[in-house]
Amino acid sequence: MSNPLRQGRDTRLQRIAGPCGIVLFGITGDLAQRKILPALYDLASRGLLPPSFSIIGVARRHIENIEEVVEKSIRNGAKMPVTDTTLGQLLSGFSMVEGQFDHDETYVALGRRMQEIDEVRGTGSNYAFYLSIPPELFPTVLGGIGDAGLQSGPDGSWRRVVIEKPFGHDLASAQALDEVVTRVFDPDCVFRIDHYLGKETVQNVLALRFANEIYESVWNSNHVDHVQITMAEDIGIGSRAGYYDGIGSARDVIQNHLLQLLALTAMEEPNSFSAEALRVEKEKILDATSFYGPVSESAVRAQYSSGWQGGQWVKSYLEEDGIPADSITDTYAALRLGIHTRRWEGVPFYLRAGKRLGRRVSEIAVVFKYPPFLPFDSTAGMGHNTLVIRVQPQEGITFKVGSKVPGSAMRLRDVTMDFAYGHAFTEYAPEAYERLILDVLLGDPPLFPQQNEIETSWRLIDQAVEYWESHPETLDTYGPGTWGPECADKMLARDGNEWRRP
Repeated sequence: MSNPLRQGRDTRLQRIAGPCGIVLFGITGDLAQRKILPALYDLASRGLLPPSFSIIGVARRHIENIEEVVEKSIRNGAKMPVTDTTLGQLLSGFSMVEGQFDHDETYVALGRRMQEIDEVRGTGSNYAFYLSIPPELFPTVLGGIGDAGLQSGPDGSWRRVVIEKPFGHDLASAQALDEVVTRVFDPDCVFRIDHYLGKETVQNVLALRFANEIYESVWNSNHVDHVQITMAEDIGIGSRAGYYDGIGSARDVIQNHLLQLLALTAMEEPNSFSAEALRVEKEKILDATSFYGPVSESAVRAQYSSGWQGGQWVKSYLEEDGIPADSITDTYAALRLGIHTRRWEGVPFYLRAGKRLGRRVSEIAVVFKYPPFLPFDSTAGMGHNTLVIRVQPQEGITFKVGSKVPGSAMRLRDVTMDFAYGHAFTEYAPEAYERLILDVLLGDPPLFPQQNEIETSWRLIDQAVEYWESHPETLDTYGPGTWGPECADKMLARDGNEWRRP
């Protein structure tokens, strides 16, 4: 019987995952313990997981007191208050399978455990396989799942696989990885996680653009001078030398995070917010994107040197533990791109990402043109009108406009109008992993990049990397705590622009 007080689907009510479980490969790893397990607890605490939800951890070695390790991870990382009741409910569905990833017996044991859990907890044979493991192990684990027949269950059930970035290290490897994945799982059952797309502020780009008529008329080359997309970190590589060296900022961040932000900023309005409609519009933009001029003038890279930052002396990239003395891996990369559509032709999009920069910040800055005529005697204190979408930290939106300074003279100065998520909303803001894991369990893919998007992004990055590798002398350096190398400033100066100071 329907509720007469509700009309249609009440969007205020969260969707709740049906009977299901998650198989977590690499449960002892850093990502699982810092992000995935706390996110699962937060979902359970908010009542968005079924009471029978089950977690099967898969590890290559025996871990003493693994339940205590899982509990510690949850208590350290969960956003919601950790209560014994919710924690006990979640851990009641926790179990482990131990064995080498290249042994058939591991997957036979996993299949038996999944069947036992179906019978005891009523999960309906619905499982998401989460590969929280190094990329080089993807083929081994996917092959083991496929050989054991675990990729499909009884009629009416579902099986899905979640893959963490990086999705390859170039176009060829991305295509090879997709071939391995789709050999085992149907493409509609493959979820490639880019945690940036789960951030509230990133999703708000779509709301800002398509829910407000005021922006549509100026969101084009007639009014926009250029766009800057920045992801800066104030830390070095830490203990990630084994992963980072040979990858670098362009592959690690620009290929996925920043090009996805570019697509969301520049895409045309979709006819719905279905996964297919969003995918089509994002692909159109990425297909129309190329370097804004020769690659030699539109792609720069650098490494951080040693120096003082935040009151302490820090090592250069080449002095970090585990980094070869002759490494040419970029810790800073910047690209100058153009989008060849009627809306954006002639507007440069500048993307930059780096470590050991001035501070930790991610933002999209849409910089507008100056008015064609200004009647003021002096505009010395006024810059471009700029709309800044702050992805992290202090999520929100800032609009920079010119205003008169109080006094008898007509003096101008930039002021800001600010919107902060934390001040405007009292609702709980889920972490990116929390949102994305729930979408996997619901089978809702709009926030997950598709293979065509990944391949198109790699085609751009591969052009830059091929140029850098054939011209090693282009590798520049920059001081820690600065905003990048001089070559990046020169790249914008060619267009008469300069980088924003976030």
